[in-house]
Amino acid sequence: MLVGYARTSTLDQKAGLEGQERELKAAGCDRLFIEQVSSVDVTAREKLAEALSFVRDGDTLVVTKLDRLARSVAHLLEILDTLTNQGAALRILNMGIDTSTPTGKLMLTVLGGVAEFEREIMLERQREGIAKAKAAGKYKGRKATARAKADEVLKLHREGVGGTEIAKRLEIGRASVYRILNSETAGEA
Repeated sequence: MLVGYARTSTLDQKAGLEGQERELKAAGCDRLFIEQVSSVDVTAREKLAEALSFVRDGDTLVVTKLDRLARSVAHLLEILDTLTNQGAALRILNMGIDTSTPTGKLMLTVLGGVAEFEREIMLERQREGIAKAKAAGKYKGRKATARAKADEVLKLHREGVGGTEIAKRLEIGRASVYRILNSETAGEA
């Protein structure tokens, strides 16, 4: 059985998800597992876990592109190990790779390493660009939303509202509420 897995990072990537579905159906997938979740948090990828549990001996998990499946070589090898232990294979459509062959396994490992290297280089360039912009005074970072609401936090606290409720009302994190309250008490001492 061919089992398809499709993923996009955000809800506004609807066209990308529809395109993946079309490709997986055209490849002959009998069952599809689809989700819209970031690949960074691999624990949140419930449909991937379901797909990996679903595949049986002789099945093939099919994805359109490698980056839809794994973000690192370690994660890729973990997925591949799971599939191998179940007697299943992995097929990546845009690369023409099928791990049911020894050559396919080798190519996947090599290309996974190249993809991870490419991502690390991109992140390094991004960090360098941010440092350069900061040095030039052009990068300010994200606006401190919780600190901007410090007066409201203190007012609600004086009214007897608890930290969790303050966080809910002002739509900020609990940790931010307590950080503001602690800095206020430290300032009074």
